[in-house]
Amino acid sequence: QVQLVESGGGLVQAGGSLRLSCAASGRSPSIRTMGWFRQAPGKEREVVAVISWSGGTIYYADSVKGRFTISRDNAKNTVSLQMNSLKPEDTAVYYCAAGPPTYDRRNYASTAESTYDSWGQGTQVTVSS
Repeated sequence: QVQLVESGGGLVQAGGSLRLSCAASGRSPSIRTMGWFRQAPGKEREVVAVISWSGGTIYYADSVKGRFTISRDNAKNTVSLQMNSLKPEDTAVYYCAAGPPTYDRRNYASTAESTYDSWGQGTQVTVSS
């Protein structure tokens, strides 16, 4: 497993932007699929975006396509989520997650929460109307 620390959450008005960052440490963070998930009050946790360790495969939830961008810097062991045109329904706790090392499966990425074995503590994003 790896240790994950998120940062960058906060309060923003609708239409605004935020950038979340996740710093990974531990065993082989650069060859793991990484993802961002979120959980709104009273709702189940859902996938937001995931990225393979090569960066060659990226998935977005339909609700964020065209507004959010996931990226990673393997030299710095970080993954980021740029969130633009934020809406009140984006309000949630955002979690960074990492899957097990995928070695030569450089373009492997899964949106299934069960495939991720390391989780950050979460960062609150609140979008006011």
